[in-house]
Amino acid sequence: MPISKISKPNRSNDYERVAEAIRFLDAHFKEQPRLKDVASAVGLSEFHFQRLFRRWAGISPKRFLQYLTAEYARSVLLESQDVLAASFDSGLSGPGRLHDLLVNIYAATPAQVSKAGANLVIEYGFASTPFGACLVAQTDRGLCGLSFIDVGDREHTLGELQEQWPNASFVSNDKVAHQFVKRIFSAARRTSEKPITVHLKGTNFQIRVWEAMLRIPPGKLVTYSEVAQSIGEPRAVRAVGSAVGRNPIAYVIPCHRVLLKSGVIGNYRWGSDRKRAILGWEAARFRTAAEVSK
Repeated sequence: MPISKISKPNRSNDYERVAEAIRFLDAHFKEQPRLKDVASAVGLSEFHFQRLFRRWAGISPKRFLQYLTAEYARSVLLESQDVLAASFDSGLSGPGRLHDLLVNIYAATPAQVSKAGANLVIEYGFASTPFGACLVAQTDRGLCGLSFIDVGDREHTLGELQEQWPNASFVSNDKVAHQFVKRIFSAARRTSEKPITVHLKGTNFQIRVWEAMLRIPPGKLVTYSEVAQSIGEPRAVRAVGSAVGRNPIAYVIPCHRVLLKSGVIGNYRWGSDRKRAILGWEAARFRTAAEVSK
């Protein structure tokens, strides 16, 4: 891509370049590659790569990389111990807090689940996020789907949504998708905004896991076993992992903040590169801000 074409901000293109850089660094981290090596790997000059990266992440590539190591993840897990229990104590046992937005859950009733979306209208659309394109879907009860998509996967991702609600009527509406994305990822969010309502379709166990994940603050990490303990099912770690993997609303229900005890970043429905990017992006915004305020 000619340099002149990346001078204008494009969140999807920025993410694609950053994802390339993350893959390169993951493959060559033992060699401690220099900035020019990473820039060359993604087809940019040092100057343009540094500028693009700061525009996307808000910090330097070197600092960002510190947030992608297992050592860093383990340190956050240690300092985040009992974070789910603490969230109950701080009054977050009702609506979950995502950044400075509130998220309210509306769970589909057994009768609604059995009807598989009959008499339900789902508006869906595609929009650009800091982590690539996404498919957004909502019912009259709230946000029912947010899935990141890669190039060429639009029809497949839409098909998966339609399989979840086979009897629903689907209406294309990119405007609604853009509105949700702006609200979810905008740096200008305000707590006074009307809470986001999510319309979830799942088993009682899955919904309890998804509710627990809403209590994980940005910049914090928890383990699968901690999620299991927080819902009163300490032995159901494997089942918790399955529920985390079936989360239908990416980012809003922050399954990306759940890791293995080892601190290894992976096992993400929308790709391990994207999970690394999200965690680094959040750390750059929320942890750096906390460090500055100390």
